[in-house]
Parts: sequence; structure tokens; C-alpha cells
Amino acid sequence: MSDDQHSSPPRLTRRALLTSAGTAAVAAAIEGCQSSAQAPARVSADAMNGQAIEGAVPVTLRVNGTERRLRVDPRTTLLDCLRETIVLTGTKKGCDHGQCGACTVHINGRRINSCLTLAVMHDGEAITTIEGLGGPNALHPMQAAFVEHDGYQCGYCTSGQIMSAVALLKEPCGPADADVKELMSGNICRCGAYPNIVAAIQQARHTA
Repeated sequence: MSDDQHSSPPRLTRRALLTSAGTAAVAAAIEGCQSSAQAPARVSADAMNGQAIEGAVPVTLRVNGTERRLRVDPRTTLLDCLRETIVLTGTKKGCDHGQCGACTVHINGRRINSCLTLAVMHDGEAITTIEGLGGPNALHPMQAAFVEHDGYQCGYCTSGQIMSAVALLKEPCGPADADVKELMSGNICRCGAYPNIVAAIQQARHTA
């Protein structure tokens, strides 16, 4: 009997096992990426415009002074239409249940939670988002006040806070901080920047 027949089989070490598994995983990932690259895109440009969506309906939205003629699924919320179709992502999706106020926009000058209304309900109406309020070189007074008073931390709720605060300027509101807090109660700041937010709003009210 030869020495080869007496020799024990090679022992599989933990390092060898992990190396083998890692190599297989990388190979599978590369193969998956190649397959995805060769496969047709799931969502076409036409679908993003609503042209390939079954049951899509025409709607004209006047967003920040620009008329947008779209075809959308009638179930599309105004929030999703603004973010996904028109690609104005300043309006944030927070709770998607009308509880946090991050998605606040103006419809004909009045504030609403855009996650709670459908895009088709606002055909022909004037919609203002945070992008239409002011720009870096021409801030709205409320935006400037938020910057001056550090009325934000993570910034996720800020666009909704500012949109509500601007609407508040035209609403009946008492002079006290408590009055401002009451009218801003629909906008949640999870970072807790409420004192600075109220200070910014009070400044803007006094200078408006």
C-alpha cells in the first residue's frame, strides 16, 4: 500500500472555510450585478411621467409658478407627486400619516399636509413648496430668521416648519410664544429645537 493511501485527508480549517464562502459570495454578487445591468430597467421614463401607468389621469399643477402637465395614478398623493414625479425633494416624507408636518406645502396660500391629499384634487391650483419660497441669494424673511436663530438641528423637519410658519404670518395668532406654539403644534421637531423655532417665528412676525 502506498504512502498516499495511508495519508489522512486534508483538514478543512476555519480560515479556508471562510475564504471559500467569501469567494463564492463575491462571485454571486458580481453575477447578480451583471444580470441586473443586462436586464431592462423596471421603470421607464414614460412610466415616471405617468404615460405607462394603467389608469393614469391628466392633471395640471401650478407648482412654484410653473405649470406642470402630468399624467398620474389617481391614488398618488400630492407629496409623492412632488417628490417622485416633479422631483422637488425639499418637501419631506416623515410619518406619511399627517402627524409630523414635515410634508407641509401651501395650496392657494393655505398650509396643508401633502401626504394627506391626492395630486388630482389640486388640478389648476397654485402650489408652493419650500423651493418656491426663497433661494440662497434671496431668502424669505422666515428662512433668514430660522438661520439666525438656529431653528433646526438635523434639518429634516425644517422645510415643513418654515412652510407652516410662513402660513402662520397670515393667520390669526396671539402675540405670546404660547400662541405660536399652539398654531405650530402640527409640526414635530424630533431634535427638540422648539425654543429656537419659536424665536425665529416671533422675529419674522415683528419684522413682517
